[in-house]
Amino acid sequence: MRILVCVKRVPIPGARIPVTADGMAVDDALLGHTMSPHEECAVEGAVQLVEAHGGESVVLTLGSADADEQLRYAVSMGVDKGVLVETDGGDWDPQRTATALVAAIRTLEDEGGPFDLVLFGNESADAGGFQVGIRVATALGRPIVQGIKDVEFGGEVADGSVRVQRPTGSASERYELPLPACLGVREGLNLPRYPTMRGRLQARRAEVASTAAHDVGPGGQSLLALQSPPEQVSTTEIVGAGPEGVDRVIEVLTELKVLS
Repeated sequence: MRILVCVKRVPIPGARIPVTADGMAVDDALLGHTMSPHEECAVEGAVQLVEAHGGESVVLTLGSADADEQLRYAVSMGVDKGVLVETDGGDWDPQRTATALVAAIRTLEDEGGPFDLVLFGNESADAGGFQVGIRVATALGRPIVQGIKDVEFGGEVADGSVRVQRPTGSASERYELPLPACLGVREGLNLPRYPTMRGRLQARRAEVASTAAHDVGPGGQSLLALQSPPEQVSTTEIVGAGPEGVDRVIEVLTELKVLS
């Protein structure tokens, strides 16, 4: 079987994200980068499925030449090869991104045959748009389910279907999709492995294919400005030590309506 995973280079989640003076871009000069956590689980899922059923796994990203780092990391985890769809590094909206990915996927399938599964992260860690996977699946004419936390094949892979499950509050939904299909994976599908030293050495030597992005011009969205939310400042009051602090503690608990 053939599995493709689409990933995105994003600032490390949890980092303080500065913006440029004009408010039109993220100032990432001092930021570390990674792939989104959802996508890391998608990569691990692809590697596990190929280990279990045989075949080939490919990782694909749209971005600047710096995104080669994330492709090689995926290769160090066990993916067979990486493909970079290179842009000038500017921010692409979901429409443009999906259009470029569809063109790249069709080229890869013309060369090596159709992918049984195309995996996406449920959403990217930076923009959180929830759109790209659905747009790509629709353009390719393939079914997609988002929010996946379990993937299994019934019987032989040759039966042409995949069963998936996603949590919905206190219950879960189960789907059976005909192949080829697309899936939006959520963090928690699995525990991504740490690359071994051998894997890292293989990733250094791996050949990452690069192609120019197919761009049809501006999409339907335009950036107005980026804003950093105001920092939340907290203060700490030392009410005293020993018996001297009892009266103030009672006052504070009364203000918080813990005591009446």
